[in-house]
Amino acid sequence: MHDYTKLLEEIGVQIKNQDLLKLAFIHKSYVNEQKGLKEHNERLEFLGDAVLELVTTEYLFKYYPLKQEGELTNWRSALVKGNHLAEVSRELNLGKYLNLSRGEEHSGGREKPHILANVLEALIGAIFIDRGYRVARKFIDDYILTKLDVIIEKGLHIDGKSLFQEMAQGKVNTTPHYILLSETGPDHNKVFTMGAYIGEELIAKGHGASKQKAEENAATEAVKAQGWDKA
Repeated sequence: MHDYTKLLEEIGVQIKNQDLLKLAFIHKSYVNEQKGLKEHNERLEFLGDAVLELVTTEYLFKYYPLKQEGELTNWRSALVKGNHLAEVSRELNLGKYLNLSRGEEHSGGREKPHILANVLEALIGAIFIDRGYRVARKFIDDYILTKLDVIIEKGLHIDGKSLFQEMAQGKVNTTPHYILLSETGPDHNKVFTMGAYIGEELIAKGHGASKQKAEENAATEAVKAQGWDKA
């Protein structure tokens, strides 16, 4: 297991329950290789996801009173979506602290967007349990909600698939399409990988717990790969 002292100092949060903190960084693949270890971070991720959604909704409702539901919904989706959370996770270097199986380690698990997004949500869940809503809200505000201006400026709140289609049709007069590249994991916990294509060319890949989510992530990555997010 890792020493999380430096991480807690950097994020300005002190978690008293060290077992809870360690659990936030245990990927499910790691459990399979450790005798006597049964728990992993998915329950904390489930809780953290709900806390993040509530904090984000409360923030947008409070500070943008003139905005309508549709626009607020798009902003919230952009703030809590996997790719954005993965970027925040990278900034905090959370991948360094993950406990992964050897196979997941060798396949680049510390850099996989869905794993990085999940560990950030698990950390939020741990903060919420140990320190309460106020501290969890401050952490989310400091590291996630502060990105809203950039998201709006770059148009990242626009649905990824819609944006990719609009840009592809405008730039190369082609409608993109998606192909399932792989699916892994048991039936109750699948991870899908979808490819975003323009013609026969694979532009980017995306991962997600559903094909729809994976397509959305692939589209977002495709826009970045083409440099259209800077257009």
